[in-house]
Amino acid sequence: MNKTFNLLFYIKKNKIRTNGTAPIYLRITIDGKAAEIAAKRYIDPKKWDNKAQKAVGSSQEAKALNSYLKTLEQKVYDFHFLMLKEEVVVTAESLKSKLLGTDTEKRMLIPIFQEHNDKVEALVGQDFAPGTLERYKTSLKHTREFINWKYKISDIDITQIDHGFVSDYDFWLRSVRKCGNNTAVKYLKNFKKIIRLCMAHGWITKDPFLGYKAKIKAVERPYLTKEEIQTIYEKEFASDRLNQVRDIFLFSCYTGLAYVDVKQLSKSNINIGVDGDQWIFTHRQKTDTSTRVPLLPVAQELVLKYENHPQCVNSDVLFPVLSNQKMNSYLKEIASVCGINKDLTFHIARHTFATTVTLSNGVPIESVSKMLGHTNIKTTQHYAKILDKKVSDDMAVLRCKLESSDFN
Repeated sequence: MNKTFNLLFYIKKNKIRTNGTAPIYLRITIDGKAAEIAAKRYIDPKKWDNKAQKAVGSSQEAKALNSYLKTLEQKVYDFHFLMLKEEVVVTAESLKSKLLGTDTEKRMLIPIFQEHNDKVEALVGQDFAPGTLERYKTSLKHTREFINWKYKISDIDITQIDHGFVSDYDFWLRSVRKCGNNTAVKYLKNFKKIIRLCMAHGWITKDPFLGYKAKIKAVERPYLTKEEIQTIYEKEFASDRLNQVRDIFLFSCYTGLAYVDVKQLSKSNINIGVDGDQWIFTHRQKTDTSTRVPLLPVAQELVLKYENHPQCVNSDVLFPVLSNQKMNSYLKEIASVCGINKDLTFHIARHTFATTVTLSNGVPIESVSKMLGHTNIKTTQHYAKILDKKVSDDMAVLRCKLESSDFN
């Protein structure tokens, strides 16, 4: 809210025309800062009342001029009220621009979104992972499609984006695009970043996400049991390619590394840890966090197995990793051959490390979180929630303690 707001009509005697008339100006002063607007009217200085800020006399000409100035004054007051109501920061210059209509530059959503994505792309490998860029590209694509579906236009002025826009976008993602709850929420989260950018620049003043409530729902994360890991480990496949995919998958089961992190491993990532044994020292690409994982016997065995593999030697990598799509395709075949009725993907190896390999065997959740490279232990706690066996084992220990005491 402005502390001071004043209007003053006056004539500029230093700009008297050849016919003896001077231009009338309106000075807007807000919080001590002024802006001038030409009233586009002229008057003989002798017929101007400086104190009353109007033409003197009762002639038709004087009445018409005073009426015009009164209307102009009221227009300024109306715009000032409107800008305050819209919670816009009002200055003398911004009010002047509003009055003159020079503030009508439209800022369209799609170019702003595209500029954001271009900046993300330029920083891939530094501040952003390739997957992050792809998610923003997909989010922009969905935003375009939604605007066309809802408004039958290719773009929209960002000042037109309100709570209704956000609610309808949420509905469109769930109904037309058939997105699940978590997917829809993630796309809207990406879109919300663009809105925050617009607000930070002062292009929009009211957050259209106010009142919008949608939360990520916890989902059960699939993982392999000890028996299923053993089955895959002992199975010899007819295809060398299947054996190779199996080995790399098992390495992830015993280290917790994500696909992209395993793919980038080289011999230089293996060093001696604080215990004198071999550890993996790397950075998670997704969160750019340091990850250090002691190499368990199975993982060490698999590293040695591929030590002299031609692709590993020539490309200085630890394993001959295929594309994620091909790896997942072969893993489905592996699951079928092994009689495992689960939709096996490479990411399940990471879940398996968190559950079956570590948490189920009593490794503290803080250590598991550190090895997984999680930036928040709450992320790791999602794995702990599904371990009924761990709960059962912990309660069995408690039961024994209670039975051996007088407390029951």
